Amino acid sequence: MAQRIILDCDPGIDDALAIAFAHGHPGIELVGITTVAGNVGLAKTTANALAVSEFVGAAGTPVTAGCAGPLLRPALDARHVHGDSGLGGAVLPPATASPAPGHAIDYIVDTVGAAPGEITLVATGPLTNIALAVKREPRLADWVRRFVIMGGSAGRGNVTPAAEYNIWADPEAAAAVFRAGWTVTMLGLDVTMQTGATEAVLRRMSELGPLGSGLLLPALEQYRSVSEPGGPPVHDVCAVAWVAEPDLFGLVPARVQVEVAGQFTAGMTVTDFDFPGEVGSGNALVAMRIDVDKFWDVTLGTYARVAAAMGR
Repeated sequence: MAQRIILDCDPGIDDALAIAFAHGHPGIELVGITTVAGNVGLAKTTANALAVSEFVGAAGTPVTAGCAGPLLRPALDARHVHGDSGLGGAVLPPATASPAPGHAIDYIVDTVGAAPGEITLVATGPLTNIALAVKREPRLADWVRRFVIMGGSAGRGNVTPAAEYNIWADPEAAAAVFRAGWTVTMLGLDVTMQTGATEAVLRRMSELGPLGSGLLLPALEQYRSVSEPGGPPVHDVCAVAWVAEPDLFGLVPARVQVEVAGQFTAGMTVTDFDFPGEVGSGNALVAMRIDVDKFWDVTLGTYARVAAAMGR
């Protein structure tokens, strides 16, 4: 049976690719999308979520806007990575739909609360919405089926030597989320940096009709200009891919704490794999292994399903 998910995101190039994956994989039912400021401002992340959803054929998926900035810190963005629009070189038709009424925090609490144990919450942006949702309703931690993030790292960061962007953008929110009493499934840089879209992958994307030419390739072209030599990694796709195909990844139990006070280490996910074994001492499952070849087979197969439905 398909896993029902809410995707909390900040589109963003890789968030857009995650939306396409979540819509196309038969093992996922995309119940709703919530947006947060992150890669670009909230107005753009929300407009991008709507435009991407309509472009890939998920026009009926509600998109609810959330927080326009971090809990305590000044708002930052990653336009130098994702471009001014947030979608790199992709220029999609403007969405015909408007955002759903209300706030993402209320949507998350109300939707999950109406179906306890059924909905997996997947976050691929700063964790501001999630922190405020679980503050409003602490039982959210028990109501979700699973809670999955793209964020953090057991090793080095990507925006500073210590911190990954999504955690660094709102470390106070991330710290609250890791303390919320649930198990955080953390798909961080330890695995996501291995998902570079190589020339072979890009060639296969070029065969996907408008999906490839209109979204995947022009978006990733922007990423290529600022990413690793092995090709632009599709970080956020990993989080939704784990929900659909958990065997792609190897997870290790850990205790993760988020640094909020360090002059040089704010946003660091301090990951302890040797935490004492008593019940309740661990709070995370951290991905440390990925089957890259199988990941790309699954991802490109999912995009082929989307492309076929779009009438490539």
